Amino acid sequence: MERSVQRTNLQHVCILSTLTIFLSLSRPTHATKQLNVLSFGAKTNGIVDSALAFLKAWDAACGSTDAAVIYVPKGRYLVSPVRFIGVGCKSLNIVFRIDGTLVGSEDYMFLGKEANWLSFERVSGVSIIGGSLDAKGPSLWSCKASSSNNNCPVGATTMSFVESSRIKVKGLLSLNSQMFHIVINRCRDVKLDDIRIVADGKSPNTDGIHVQLSTDVEIRNASIKTGDDCISIGPGAKNLWVEGITCGPGHGISIGSLGKDREEEGVQNVTVKKTVFVGTDNGLRIKSWANPTSGFVQRVRFLDSLMFNVKFPIIIDQHYCPHNINCPSEESGVKINDVIYQGIRGTSATKVAVKLDCSSKTPCTRIIMKDINLKYANEAAQSSCNNVLGDSTLGLVKPQACF
Repeated sequence: MERSVQRTNLQHVCILSTLTIFLSLSRPTHATKQLNVLSFGAKTNGIVDSALAFLKAWDAACGSTDAAVIYVPKGRYLVSPVRFIGVGCKSLNIVFRIDGTLVGSEDYMFLGKEANWLSFERVSGVSIIGGSLDAKGPSLWSCKASSSNNNCPVGATTMSFVESSRIKVKGLLSLNSQMFHIVINRCRDVKLDDIRIVADGKSPNTDGIHVQLSTDVEIRNASIKTGDDCISIGPGAKNLWVEGITCGPGHGISIGSLGKDREEEGVQNVTVKKTVFVGTDNGLRIKSWANPTSGFVQRVRFLDSLMFNVKFPIIIDQHYCPHNINCPSEESGVKINDVIYQGIRGTSATKVAVKLDCSSKTPCTRIIMKDINLKYANEAAQSSCNNVLGDSTLGLVKPQACF
């Protein structure tokens, strides 16, 4: 009887010890540091420059050994160009939680004097959640449109990530960027979700999202209205997934332009899926300059797109020269191979709905078309091809392929 009681007590001790260990392991080992930009001197009136307050909050987050949340309450925050540098950061997880709106000045020089407005450089584990960014771009666009003024600055990209990893941006609204809205450059493991981008359809060089020299990037659930490419994919982009994008106005989703430089990294493993284009100047586009180059495009999948009154819903342009000024006279060296167009439907604003103008030096190869149904003004659309090798025998293809 005594041995039985001792054994029972020992079992209770073991159970309690195991429970204690389990609970201690299930508890978070680190707290989260909460940092309100108002505590660092930020002002919500949209008049006083709060850039220094944002930098102080960043420095505090960066120096924390715990995860950190930089909170931006409701209000309007005038912010001049800021560089958030990740070198030496102790925190492996910094979140910008933005309930307010960051604004530029009506004076375009306020932001236009720098290449970037909000620049994240060599950071890791940074998330941007919510918020609005209003760069007040129209004043600079008007300057550029004026033939009497040749002293306009190039303008600032609204938000850029350079040489960074483990980046998340979710629920962000970008308004009226002076130049590109979001740039991903030399990054790895980037996820953009629920992004809204708005600029006038005639605003110059206001690409929505630009990706280059980056790996493992996802762009999902974005509405992009702009004056240039909704999404532009530059040299060195690989393992890129784009899904659930509504584009228009704008120039479509473009790989390129490529071939500007003789030595250039290629674009590979790109999927663009479930997209809607409304009144855009192009749909799904690959473009390269007619220059010798080491660049290439391979393993691209354009899947399930709806086109509404789109000029050139499907286009490859290897003689790209946007203003027909000082155009190169050679043939493009960019090798385009293994591109699939599948499930592309809707209406074309041009009679030629499919235009594949490839290089005579490096013809496009393994171009596959399946389940294509594009119309022009309630009549048959046309296709145009130069130097293309591929297959269009899989399912309905209208207009009939020309290769």
